[in-house]
Amino acid sequence: MIGIMIFFGLVALFIVWIIAIYNNLVKMKVKIDNSWSDIKVFLKKRFDLIPNLVETVKGYAEHEKSTFDAVTAARAAAANAAPNDVKAQMEANQGLAGALGRLFAVAENYPELKANTNFLDLQAALQNIEGDLGNARRYYNATVRDFNTAIQQFPAVLVAGALGFTKREFFELDNPDEAKNVEVKF
Repeated sequence: MIGIMIFFGLVALFIVWIIAIYNNLVKMKVKIDNSWSDIKVFLKKRFDLIPNLVETVKGYAEHEKSTFDAVTAARAAAANAAPNDVKAQMEANQGLAGALGRLFAVAENYPELKANTNFLDLQAALQNIEGDLGNARRYYNATVRDFNTAIQQFPAVLVAGALGFTKREFFELDNPDEAKNVEVKF
C-alpha cells in the first residue's frame, strides 16, 4: 500500500514538473510573439511614412525617377513579405533600408528640400520610428535568445521537443551597416 502511494506521489510530482516546464516555455513563446508583433507595428509605421517622404522629395527632384521607383518597389516587397517569416522580413527590410539610403542621398543635393518643413517633419518621424524599431529588434532577439537557451537546457531539453517547442530565428542583418538607423540629418 505504501509502495503504491509513493509511486502515485512520484507520478504526481513528475506531472507537476512537466506542467511547470510547459508553462514556462509557453510564457517565453508568448513574449517572442508579442515582441515580433511590436516589430511589425513599427515596420507598418515605416511603410506608411515612406510614400509621403517619396512624394515630398519628388517635388524637388523630378529627374530621380529610378530612385523613387526603387524605394517604392522595396517598400512593396517589405510590406508583402510573409508577416510571420522572420527571414523574409529581414531580407525585405534590408532592401528597403538600402533604398531609403539612396533616397536620402538624392535629397542631399537639394538645399531647398532640406529646408522644407514637411520634409523635416517626415525625417524626424522616420528617425523616431527607426529608433523604436531598433529597440524592438533588440527586445525580440533577447526573448528569442532566452527561449532558445531554455529549450536547450536541462531539464527542459528532455520535454521541449516532445511538447512541440522548436528553436526560433533571430532578426539579424547580414550587413552590419544596415543595423544603423537610417541617416536623416542634412
